[in-house]
Amino acid sequence: MKAIPVDNEQNNEQKPANPSNNGAEQSEQSELQAQMVELQMSMAHLELTVEQLDQVIARQDQHIQTLQRQLQLLYTQIQTQGPEEGIAPFDIMADKPPHY
Repeated sequence: MKAIPVDNEQNNEQKPANPSNNGAEQSEQSELQAQMVELQMSMAHLELTVEQLDQVIARQDQHIQTLQRQLQLLYTQIQTQGPEEGIAPFDIMADKPPHY
């Protein structure tokens, strides 16, 4: 590559700031900051929602386990009862409601 001579007087001069360009950069930065804040708020809201849903799922799991134990106890009770102690058979003619 060939070196290009540079005039020192031109280099020492500072270019005047372009107010329209500087304002556009600041506007873009503030817009990006606003978007970042919005994303952070959305992320925080989603994290809170996930934690709440996790708690709901944990409670439902405990409830389901309790119901399963109760159902197992009922099955055990029904199996240990004799036929005369069990649930009476349903007879539609004998168990007719009084309003018929």
